[in-house]
Amino acid sequence: MNDPHMRTPLGRVYGLGSARDGAGAWWGMRLSSIALVPLSLWWVIAIIAHAGADYAEFRHWVASPVPAILLILTLGVTCYHLAHGVQEVVEDYVHTEAAKIAILIAVKFGAVVLAVAGIFSVLRIAFGS
Repeated sequence: MNDPHMRTPLGRVYGLGSARDGAGAWWGMRLSSIALVPLSLWWVIAIIAHAGADYAEFRHWVASPVPAILLILTLGVTCYHLAHGVQEVVEDYVHTEAAKIAILIAVKFGAVVLAVAGIFSVLRIAFGS
């Protein structure tokens, strides 16, 4: 399996092989993309439907079970997709290892903070404050 004759010339020069984790990242991005299509359409239609609503009416709508669950799913999937999409860009275009690591940590941390803050907000409205 590690026969040097079966490797590409560039792979032999660098001594690098497959990281064996690209398929998982690829599937994660595709599945989150697929999930975002109906969630985004639902969100846009819901916001347009509530365009003339006052604060109390909109808050009452968010507190309903189905909208609350769909909002939480939308927030989670969006932040997941955002973090992995930016990670791909950083890994492809940032060449300094220290900068790459710092940016990736900031992106992951930021995505988690945004997701937790958004989900907390929806739950607080849904269960009252």
